[in-house]
Amino acid sequence: MKSKQRRLPRRIREQLMIDAAVTAFSRSDYHTVRVEQIAAAAGTSKPTMYQYLGSKEGIFNACVRRESERLMIALRTAVHDPRAARGEDPLRRGIRAFFGFVVDNRESWTVLYRRAAASGGPFATEVTRARERVLAEVTDLITTCGGLPSGAREREAALLARIAVGTADAFADWLLDHPEESPEVMADHVTALTWAHLDAHSAPAGAGA
Repeated sequence: MKSKQRRLPRRIREQLMIDAAVTAFSRSDYHTVRVEQIAAAAGTSKPTMYQYLGSKEGIFNACVRRESERLMIALRTAVHDPRAARGEDPLRRGIRAFFGFVVDNRESWTVLYRRAAASGGPFATEVTRARERVLAEVTDLITTCGGLPSGAREREAALLARIAVGTADAFADWLLDHPEESPEVMADHVTALTWAHLDAHSAPAGAGA
């Protein structure tokens, strides 16, 4: 088995190692996972793991970087889907893709937002970077399609993006704990809450009084 894996391209071998590491870290606390355990699951050796990904910390960070990139690709693909129905809300598509990713990649979500946050230190920093990328993407999307006044566009778009992403984060755990719910319904909730905030903020002073 090992002789066959030695013939695999480096990139494929590295991805197999990260696959095994994501599974291991999603099932146990960072400090209790052993590199030997990950190496065995990947069909390789501990020295090879270190050669490819560095220390145990490097292995974990490689997991966070790859899974956050996969999430970003899912969001961008959904938002910019050329096959989307005309008039369909791209923000809702992005939020739907986010919840779909969480449901289909439970291990990834656990590593990205539970293990990394709980471990703190450099892991939390890596997750913060990933979160800022998502926020920037959503901010740009809201700026483009939100109909915001030009004078308040940048500030309001950033605020709405934080509302959308923060609400989606909170709903993600709910979704995983309540399999009877669906990504579609959760996306409807988050999108409605986000745009409702914009509508309320844009209403003239005293409206509805």
